[in-house]
Formats: sequence, C-alpha cells, structure tokens
Amino acid sequence: MAKKVVATLKKEGGVSYAKVIRAVKSPKTGAYTFREEMVPSTEVQATLNK
Repeated sequence: MAKKVVATLKKEGGVSYAKVIRAVKSPKTGAYTFREEMVPSTEVQATLNK
C-alpha cells in the first residue's frame, strides 16, 4: 500500500511534495515532540514561518 502512495506523489506533471518536520515544545512537560507534515514544495517556507 505504501508503494502506491509514493508512486502517486511522484507522478509526472503533478505537484511535488516535501516533508516538513518540526520540533514542538510541550508547555506542560517541557519535552519536545516532532510534528510531521506533507506540504507542496512551493509552500515550505510559508509553513516554516508559522
């Protein structure tokens, strides 16, 4: 099943995606967790600036 998803993301003429991983600090415990998002490669900078 994973191979189908990867194959559709790399389709010719389609939108290319990038995986953005951010470290987010928990206000309750102070520990860091990682948030992963798949965003179009044209919106990577806008996503990181949030």
